[in-house]
Amino acid sequence: MNPVLFSLSASPDMAAHLCAETGMELGEIVWRQFPDGESYVRLLSSVRERDVVLLCTLDRPDTKALALLFAADKAREMGARRVSLVAPYLAYMRQDKAFNEGEAVTSVTFARLLSRTFDALITVDPHLHRHSDLGAVYSIPAIAVQAAPAIAAWIRLEVSNPLLIGPDEESGQWVEEIAGLAGARYAVLRKERRGDYDVSISAANLPDLSNLTPVIIDDIASSARTMIEAVHILREAAAAAPIAIVVHPILAGDAFGKLQAAGNGRIVSTDTIAHPSNAISVVPQIAAALKAWRNETARPESSSVGRQRVNESPS
Repeated sequence: MNPVLFSLSASPDMAAHLCAETGMELGEIVWRQFPDGESYVRLLSSVRERDVVLLCTLDRPDTKALALLFAADKAREMGARRVSLVAPYLAYMRQDKAFNEGEAVTSVTFARLLSRTFDALITVDPHLHRHSDLGAVYSIPAIAVQAAPAIAAWIRLEVSNPLLIGPDEESGQWVEEIAGLAGARYAVLRKERRGDYDVSISAANLPDLSNLTPVIIDDIASSARTMIEAVHILREAAAAAPIAIVVHPILAGDAFGKLQAAGNGRIVSTDTIAHPSNAISVVPQIAAALKAWRNETARPESSSVGRQRVNESPS
């Protein structure tokens, strides 16, 4: 039987588009919260002897994580063959080291929790810093899908004479890859962060900006302070109004309004998190990863792959 996909949280139409591209059935699920904040979850579609995929983007994870675990547990109780998670945005990757005595390394704890619950994980551009890959913390097959091809394709179609800007050194290798795919030049700024809302950036690496359209690219915008500072630097350098592209548009509180007010020509994001700025779809990349995972596990020699430690990055 075809796998069944249940959507707990995702951009509008993502679940339907994934099903159309992969041949999965779109399952019916009820998820709501009682007045006291507890979650109610009910699976209305049959899952017996079927692979189940739960689609849940994990921004604001403390609201969603328990419902996700309840749905996975119920699917197994109802006879699901395997239960996998598609989390276009994967939370709790930031805290990857204890900087002070007693600090919880939440990336490790959250990975342990999901690894005990699911047979596989697919996500988009996880925020890997001190962890070399997802396999360093996840003990299940963990597939990191890249948004770079989709972003590069959008730039080729939408931007004339682009100069891609990485807002800090961490973004350098990633922006270089997108620039190569888009056939564009790039530069990387230098960032100093003194706190969650205190960021300064140096523009020493900027080339001549005449006749170029700056395109600032970042993987995550939460407070958006880094992107806002990059916009200010570019405007001070007499650049054209820059385009801001972000993979994961968390944009908490009034961050989006402040980013708009900074002087961007346009703000664009992928659909890993539902947001008005969504303009770049990563559904084809996620669908390709889902099909590759299904093909891999369908082979007889892969029948026991479910709990191996694997990290895959399909091209």
